[in-house]
Amino acid sequence: MSTSLTSQLHTYSDVEKKDTRSGFGAAMDHLGESNSKVMALCADLTGSLKLEKFADKHPDRFIQCGIAEANMMGIAAGLTIGGQIPFATTFANFATGRVYDQIRQSIAYSGKNVKIAASHAGITLGEDGATHQILEDIGLMQMLPGMVVINPCDYNQTYLATLACAEHNGPVYLRFGRPSVPNFTSKDDEFVIGKGILMNEGSDVTIIATGHLVWESILAARELEKNGISCEIINIHTIKPLDKEIILRSARKTGKVVVAEEHQRLGGLGSAVSQVLAEELPTPMRFIAVNDSFGESGTPAQLMKKYGLDSSDIIKAVQAF
Repeated sequence: MSTSLTSQLHTYSDVEKKDTRSGFGAAMDHLGESNSKVMALCADLTGSLKLEKFADKHPDRFIQCGIAEANMMGIAAGLTIGGQIPFATTFANFATGRVYDQIRQSIAYSGKNVKIAASHAGITLGEDGATHQILEDIGLMQMLPGMVVINPCDYNQTYLATLACAEHNGPVYLRFGRPSVPNFTSKDDEFVIGKGILMNEGSDVTIIATGHLVWESILAARELEKNGISCEIINIHTIKPLDKEIILRSARKTGKVVVAEEHQRLGGLGSAVSQVLAEELPTPMRFIAVNDSFGESGTPAQLMKKYGLDSSDIIKAVQAF
């Protein structure tokens, strides 16, 4: 085994913690000033989605739909007919599972330019418990024809992803979280829908991660590097369309792939990556994800540990090779 070819791990240190939903709120504040077509719809969760500034500055472009998520999706679809760019916002569980029929029929089937912005996704929602901790949303959304699925890793990337969503013509599912997490990317980074980002170049194993698990992968790679194991880390912020090129190029080099995500093992990023590799480059794989289970109440850190989603579990998966 070799050391890193070009280790960038040292650049991700001494970072502040910020919640990704605030990155969304800041981007919406910017879009409110820069794009008069952008509208925000909310299902009685203005504060949780960090939309207070947008609502205060642009009351004519903010619609409080109340606890009526299905109706909100229908309103959003209708607004696109007049050329508006609506962001329909609520918790991820209510933005997908509760309104799947409306999304399928009124948004995806019709190809409407609606942006579904979903906060409090995954198990790191924490103490609200299993009923709110949706771990199936990526699977639900990526199965819909024409739906773009984005899962950014930190505050800065969520900010950039939100701006990119507004520019994209077509339905988008944007997923982000509740807790404060390390903000380790730069606001000056390029964000291109459908293009993964090489976070660290390595030679022994490829770690493909999305969302909160990108940082856990960086922590794991630091420890593995101390033992002479060189990890290539790929940040897949766009799960659909998937960047096949960066995945195949890395898998061809390392010959081993670990996929890490805060989602059910079935139907998420791991399923998408394994389909690509099965078709084009059969490669040994390991999966860091929730294994056919609902969550429970607890702190984000406790739940990440219990359900096998932190850096120590990534280290074990790499070592299992």
